[in-house]
Amino acid sequence: MTSLDIRAILEHLPHRYPFLLVDRVLEIEPGKRIRALKNVTINEPFFVGHFPHLPVMPGVLQIEALAQAAGILSFQTMGKVSDDKSVYYFVGIDGARFKRPVVPGDQLILDVEITRVARSIWKYQGRASVEGQTACEAELMCTLREIDPPAGRSASASPDSAPQA
Repeated sequence: MTSLDIRAILEHLPHRYPFLLVDRVLEIEPGKRIRALKNVTINEPFFVGHFPHLPVMPGVLQIEALAQAAGILSFQTMGKVSDDKSVYYFVGIDGARFKRPVVPGDQLILDVEITRVARSIWKYQGRASVEGQTACEAELMCTLREIDPPAGRSASASPDSAPQA
């Protein structure tokens, strides 16, 4: 089993602040499972509106954190890293259940296991917990897809390199 720090996580995911929801990988067995963590702080931008009088991490972001952990597991399993020629899409959620609120100060433990890989669809069982108590669980499905650069631009062109009139 291996652990990954934030630098390795940034190599495996295209997400960046404020949408990067994995802070550390505690354990990973490529082809099998991952255990990661998200430190939940009052500084998270979603707490401003969800809910100002009782800050609670939105359930959809807990699911997204599980999906990001699944992405790291899949990239590690394939021996790849994230690049600008492909994107790892979230394509399905089944059986999502939310069992306890996640609040500032919690450490959200993300456990994801690969249950099946068929063609280009990866299926996982995910569970997010705080202090051993399940916060949410769901079956997740993701796929890696090659992407084309936007029409009229090469893959290396930047938004600042538009033709001048």
